Order: sequence, then C-alpha cells, then structure tokens
Amino acid sequence: MSTKKQNTTALSTTITTPSKTFIGIDFHKRYSVYHVLDEAGKDVAKGRIEHATPDEFGKLVKRWPGCRVAFEATMNWHWLFELLEAHLPADDIVMANPFKTRIIAEAQVKTDKVDARILAVLLRADLVSRVHIPCKATRERKEVLRQRCFFVRQRTMLRNRIHRLLGAQHGLELPVCSDLFGKRGMGFLEKLELAAPSGLMLKQQLDMLRNVQLRIKEDETALEEMMGTSTLRERLLSMPGIGPIIAAVIVNEVDDISRFPSAQKLCGYAGLCPTTSSSGGKTYNGKLMPHCNKWLRWAFVEAAWVAIGCNAYFGAMYKKKRALGKKANTAILCVGTGVRR
Repeated sequence: MSTKKQNTTALSTTITTPSKTFIGIDFHKRYSVYHVLDEAGKDVAKGRIEHATPDEFGKLVKRWPGCRVAFEATMNWHWLFELLEAHLPADDIVMANPFKTRIIAEAQVKTDKVDARILAVLLRADLVSRVHIPCKATRERKEVLRQRCFFVRQRTMLRNRIHRLLGAQHGLELPVCSDLFGKRGMGFLEKLELAAPSGLMLKQQLDMLRNVQLRIKEDETALEEMMGTSTLRERLLSMPGIGPIIAAVIVNEVDDISRFPSAQKLCGYAGLCPTTSSSGGKTYNGKLMPHCNKWLRWAFVEAAWVAIGCNAYFGAMYKKKRALGKKANTAILCVGTGVRR
C-alpha cells in the first residue's frame, strides 16, 4: 500500500512539472499578435493584445510559467520589454535582430500571425539572432544623448539658414571673427537691422537658436550627472580626440565590453570594417557594413578627425595612409580603428 502511494506521488509530480513554452510576439504600435508553441512544437495558443490593456501581457506569460518570449527590435521596443521584465527573467526575453531574421522578411505570405509563429519557431530552435538589451540606466542615458543630438542638428540647420539669409543681403559687411555665432558675432547679429521681411526672419531664427542652445546645455548637464565616474570613461577621456560627449556615446553604446570576444568583433559592430566577399580563392572588399551601430561609427570617426589635428602619432598615421593612395574617408577609418598598416 505504501508502494502504491509512493508511485502515485511520483506520477503526480511528473504531471505537474511545467514544460517549456515559447511565445513569439509581433509587436506593433497599437497592438501585438502572439503565438505560443509547446516543447514539441505544437500550437498552444494564439491571439491579439491591444496596447490599451498592457496588463494582458503579464497575464499571457503567467499562463505558462518558465516560458520564453521573442519579439523583433523596433521603435519603442523597451515599452514591451519593461512589461515582460516585470514577470520574466531578462534572460528569457529575446529581442531579435530584424535585419537577420530573413525568414520573415523574405516570406511569400507575410502577415502578423505568420510573423508571430515564425518567431516562436525560431525561438524554440534557438535560431534567433539576439540583440543586446542594455539596462534601464543605460537606456535612459542613450535617450538623453539622442535628444541632444536632435537639438544639435536643429542648431546646425538654424545656423545654415542664418548664413543663407545674410548672404542674400547686398552690401552687408560681417564682423571679422572666427565664429559668427560666438559672443562677438551674436552681439552683431542681435543689433543688426534688416529690411522686412528679412529682419523678421532673422529675429525668429536668433530666438530659436538661443532656445536650442539652452536645451543643449540642459541635456549636457543632465548627462554629466547621469554618467558619473567610471574607469572606461576616464580612459576614453585620456585618448586624443575624445571629449565628454564622444566618451558618453562610446560607453553607452558598447555598454559591456566583455560581450565582444575580440577587437575585430567590436570593429564589426561599430561598422568600421568593409564588407568582404570571398569565393573561389578570390577576396573582394566592398563598402562599409550597412547594418551596424551607426552611433559608434559616428563617434569613432569624429574622434579620429579631431585626433589627427591634435596628436602627432595619429596625424602621421593619417598622412601615411594618404601617401599610400588611400582616400580621405578610408584613411580616417584606419585612424579610427587604429590600423597601422
């Protein structure tokens, strides 16, 4: 009788053990479509969740304890990730690289339901090309950096419009100064009186320019407080051509240097390496890799242009590459990657 009881207990334990479940989510702006597969690859459930009721995502993953979820990286992906992270370990949430999930992009029949099921199938087979998910603090710093970049672009556009407006005036003599938008130049522009409607447009553009410059300073102050001090940031600031903003971009985009097994992998991630095609014993090097971290590429290239003007070593490297017949853009990439020959 005791043996029968023990067998019943063991059987009960086996039945209640949860099996692995895989959920693919096709994430959109106002709704998401999901598809659930069990460990054997059979369809378990499928449906649609309206983003007006975000609690449904928590109910979805709670139905299958120990499940894994996959969705593609898209705009505002962190909104969905933060909802899922409240109920699942971060390792069980997989964000797929949309450029490498070719089976979806090249499908003959492409619908939300099909995309969700394919993500679940790839997740079950462990064939999803994952995208690195940084922590919340890093994501917030990135948002501030992108906000500052947006305002800098607006500032550049305003300055160009002011140059165009001044260039259209007959007989106007500008002050001799290194920067028209410096202290002396701005003093001249604020006192300048032009005939209508040029005077009105100049006043509007100067007002917007002052406002944008104020927003940039606010973002830089907030970023300095958020960055704090770190060994990697201090090392970057000690390198020629790298200032506080470039250092912040590199630190936040790299996030965890240990996820790159070699310097070549980091260069490929930053898009500083050319595309390579090798077949039949012949190798061809093409343009730069199109799918990369463009923020890192921009940071290293900008730092390289500054470094060749303020550091003899990098300046000599650039001149050597140019003397070998390389174009300016190719030579500066060699400086950015530290290639000596």
